[in-house]
Amino acid sequence: MSESGPLVMIVSGPSGSGKSTLVEKILELPGTMLSVSCTTRAPRKTESDGKWYNFVSESEFQQMVETGQFLEYAQVFGKNWYGTPKKWLDAATQQGLDLVLEIDVQGALQVRRRLPGSVAIFVLPPSRQDLEKRIRARGQDSDDEISRRLDRAREEMLSYSSYDFAVINDNLERAGREIQAIAMGSRCRVTRNEDRIREILKSFGG
Repeated sequence: MSESGPLVMIVSGPSGSGKSTLVEKILELPGTMLSVSCTTRAPRKTESDGKWYNFVSESEFQQMVETGQFLEYAQVFGKNWYGTPKKWLDAATQQGLDLVLEIDVQGALQVRRRLPGSVAIFVLPPSRQDLEKRIRARGQDSDDEISRRLDRAREEMLSYSSYDFAVINDNLERAGREIQAIAMGSRCRVTRNEDRIREILKSFGG
């Protein structure tokens, strides 16, 4: 039986691992679209509403939960909520596009349960020291916050075996090629192409 609906690609990784940059590499491929997550956290200086996140109040978020509007949602760091609206899956289905989700480990596990045909990719930094350097270079977090992010990164990386692929982002150019190759290879899975294969076999009289 062939898979129906869009190919859903989940990208997770610790804060500072470079996953957003690698998601952009996937989005360079024709036939892809980004799922824009909702969050209750405040936007950073460099962020605008609607590009990577839609920023909503806690009450708006809870209303969306109660009305079943999320494909997945989770609370991160015990404070801010993040969620993937179902509307993006519907839009990808209608437009015949593959959908890219940049979500955390909790959300990824929820999507995997709901969409077992999805492809999950984990982005890792080459070391703890490298990740700390990247987080400090952003100049956005206190020492306590950095320490908490590094602890969380270790926890998240322990979930690597729940993913189909791992991309170690020690060289952005190579990691970008790898993540694009994963996306293109996933499109070629037999389960995604069975209907078309059967049509080709018919042309051979079989």
